[in-house]
Amino acid sequence: MKFLQSMLGGTAIAVLMSGTAMAGGHGSPYEPYAGTTLVINVPAHPHYNAMMKVLPEFTEETGIEVEVDQLQYLKMRERQTLELTKSEGDYDMIAYVVFSKADYIFADQLENLAKYFMDPKLADPSYDQTDLISGYVENIGVAGGQKGYLPGQLGSAYGIPYGSETSVLAYRKDIFEKHGIAVPENYDQLLDAACKIPEVEEGMGGMASRAASGHQASHAFLLHLAPLGGRVFDNQWEPIINNEAGLAAANALKTIVDCGPEGSQTFGPAEAAAAFSQGQAAMFMDSIAFAAGFEDPSKSKVAGKVGYALHPEGLRRGSQTGGFGIAIPKNAQNKEAAFLLMQWLTSKKGDKLVAMAGGNPSRFSTYADPEVQAKYPYSATFGEALKYADPDWRPIIPTWGKINADIGTTMSQVLTEGLDPQEALDGVATRAREIMDEAGYYAWQ
Repeated sequence: MKFLQSMLGGTAIAVLMSGTAMAGGHGSPYEPYAGTTLVINVPAHPHYNAMMKVLPEFTEETGIEVEVDQLQYLKMRERQTLELTKSEGDYDMIAYVVFSKADYIFADQLENLAKYFMDPKLADPSYDQTDLISGYVENIGVAGGQKGYLPGQLGSAYGIPYGSETSVLAYRKDIFEKHGIAVPENYDQLLDAACKIPEVEEGMGGMASRAASGHQASHAFLLHLAPLGGRVFDNQWEPIINNEAGLAAANALKTIVDCGPEGSQTFGPAEAAAAFSQGQAAMFMDSIAFAAGFEDPSKSKVAGKVGYALHPEGLRRGSQTGGFGIAIPKNAQNKEAAFLLMQWLTSKKGDKLVAMAGGNPSRFSTYADPEVQAKYPYSATFGEALKYADPDWRPIIPTWGKINADIGTTMSQVLTEGLDPQEALDGVATRAREIMDEAGYYAWQ
């Protein structure tokens, strides 16, 4: 592997080359594309760091070279916003975060994947779409069905989950055993444990959670809204975020932050994970992506002491869905070769390779694989948790950016300034309705 200056403006690009890469045998589906160089854009993220380790095998097998433009997430989004509007783009494949799905598809900037999966020269008949984690597919990849952003009879796939995530509960086995605290299975037990821990274990917070103003506080609130029975909107797009379930979610978040480690009000996900891994909190409930770091003794003080459980149940099971998918831009120059890369990365073989390298699986079979479970013992729990991943955990609509920012700013006022939760949510509902009205969501009423 070597690094070059990108044709995209000086960004460091990793060029993955085998040196002796050859296409498969005579008649191989890869043979027409051997020698093609794909340029892909991905985030600086543990899953995509793992992907970098397996790409040389793809090149060795197919003869297709891959240049990787890896950027910090916000810079990645900025770059894509420019690239996708060109008549001819520089990216053959992109990774996108889930809430970009609405923006890109609404702007007609991503390829519909149907024609590629229909092409016998490209589509691998052993791919097994049914093995892909359904909640991830519905959340990350599909649009055009229910509510416009979910599956339905008229929905279609525009991306494939890759680096997707759900929420699980990580907890300190030693601390829970020491004080006879049961692993929380529901929200009453979760909140009781969160505030009992600081009482019985000096200097330790109950749960480390995101809470920083903006997206992080919104994410943290939504993490509890779905399992407690809530939604941001009803099926007619009327805001219901301020109903009884919304209030319960706001109060749950406030309780968790109030009983959390010092500085909780300013935590993003990395800070919350660091607090847990350094022994400052007894629980952490967020993305599965952090588990590998918790078990790394070179970085974590709690390696070997962590247990993993399903996101506790409220009125229903409803763990987070989020993270990243991969897609082909409409203006890509090497679409068919890019599809072959997407298919290879998300195949059973590719998914296991990236999982063994430390990435997040996209398939149920990968989580059930004995080798994966042997290397990552928490995989079985994660596989079970994914049965409850909620694809409608947040509304993936073009107006979501403004509404998400408002939720996050307002929830931060609840957490840091004492704003009454009901008053806060009523204000969010009023402003959300104005945004939705201006965007035309009530035109059919």
